[in-house]
Amino acid sequence: MDARSLSTNARGTLRRDRAAPANKSHVKKVLVVDVGGTSVKILASGQKEHRAFPSGPKMTPKEMVAGVKRLAADWTYDAVSIGYPGPVLSGRPIAEPYNLGRGWVGFDFRAAFGCPAIVINDAAMQALGSYKGGKMLFLGLGTGLGSTMIVDGIVEPMELSHLPYKKGTYEDYLGKAGLDRRGKKKWRRDVTDVVTRLIAALEPEDTVIGGGNVHKLNKLPPHTRAGENDNAFRGGFRLWQQTKASGTPRFVPKDEPE
Repeated sequence: MDARSLSTNARGTLRRDRAAPANKSHVKKVLVVDVGGTSVKILASGQKEHRAFPSGPKMTPKEMVAGVKRLAADWTYDAVSIGYPGPVLSGRPIAEPYNLGRGWVGFDFRAAFGCPAIVINDAAMQALGSYKGGKMLFLGLGTGLGSTMIVDGIVEPMELSHLPYKKGTYEDYLGKAGLDRRGKKKWRRDVTDVVTRLIAALEPEDTVIGGGNVHKLNKLPPHTRAGENDNAFRGGFRLWQQTKASGTPRFVPKDEPE
C-alpha cells in the first residue's frame, strides 16, 4: 500500500484514496503515541526504548499533548501517529473515551503538535503492527476489549466489545472490570469462550490476542497467537510508510523507519 494514499473511509477502514495528502513521502521521523486508560506510551523513530507517563480518567487531550512534548523534548520527529482508545472516523475521534477526560472530539492534534498527525483506533494500530498478511482478527485485552479485522491489507476497526454476552457485553466480561470482578479463573474461561465464538463467526486465517492483559492468560485460546504491546509502535510507524507497489491496495509489511 502506498502510504501517501492512506486515509479513512466512512466506516473507519484504512484504504487507498487519491485525494489523500501526499506529504507522507517527506516524513523521516515518526513519533508514535499510544494513549491508554492508565498510561500514555511514546516511541520515536531511531529510539530503542519507549517512554511513558500516567493518564487516568481526567486526562484531556491538551494535557496528553503537553505530557508527550515534555517526555519527547530531546527526540526529533516530523509526524505523529496517535492510537486513540475509542472510535475514529476520517482520522478524528468521533466519541469521547470511556476511561479518560473530555475534549477529544474536535481536538486539533496537528495544530497541537505542530506537525502532521494521524489518529487511529488504538486496537487498529496494534493490529497493524501485528499483521503478517491474509485475514487477521485482532483482540486486545486491556482496560476494555479492542477489536480489529485486517483483510488483505484493509484495516477495519470494529466494536465487538459492545455485543451482548451473558448478562452484559463482551467487554464487561473480558475487560479489566470483568477480570477484577470475576477473578482470573473465570476471566480466562470467558476469554477462551468469546475468542472461540468470534473465530467461528468471522473465520480469520490468523488470530492475535494482544493488550496489556494477554500475559495474564495461563495459555492462549486454540488457534491464536500472542501479540506484543510494542506492536502498537510498529503499527504507528507503518501508518507513514510507503512501498514501491503503489498500484496495489495491499499493505506490504516492512520494518519501521530507521
